[in-house]
Amino acid sequence: KDVLLAQGKKIVYCIFSKKNGNRILEGLSYANSVFGGFINGKIIDSIIIGILCFIGMTMLNMPLAVLISVIVGITNIIPFFGPFIGAIPSILILFIGDPKQGFLFAVFALVLQQLDGNFIGPLILGDRLKISSMWILFAILIGGSLYGVAGMVLGAPTLACVFAVVREFCKKKLDEKSLPIQSDFYYNIDY
Repeated sequence: KDVLLAQGKKIVYCIFSKKNGNRILEGLSYANSVFGGFINGKIIDSIIIGILCFIGMTMLNMPLAVLISVIVGITNIIPFFGPFIGAIPSILILFIGDPKQGFLFAVFALVLQQLDGNFIGPLILGDRLKISSMWILFAILIGGSLYGVAGMVLGAPTLACVFAVVREFCKKKLDEKSLPIQSDFYYNIDY
């Protein structure tokens, strides 16, 4: 890893000027921290949800606790849609065996996902991406339509990196024109 990183840096400085090379490496470092933090956080969150699902299903005496907990945990990696992708087939599996168990699991999955969305996820992930949930949803939809499941998982951190580049570009251009960077300034001006 260290040898590859050193060789990559050498190639960047070979091709680009020192100033541009520094910018490129700074951008790549930022992308690495965004992607690494997001993916690691989602994996930890999903493991916790899978374990909580197993504990809850065991306490409720539901069948197939291990299988369904693994499905719920793995699909939870996908933002927004993952919990539905995992819960719906699990509900159907349980519903086929016993409709009461299927209904009970549906309620349990809803409570578990509310717990994850409102407490566990924000606690682990925080505001790592620094973009609004509307843009995250947009990134997931576009990423999923272009690249499937991988696009759904990687769409949000990719958009966060694009936003960071645009933010820095705008900041530089506004500074050159002696204009304020804060968006508040631009709300009530006509020209």
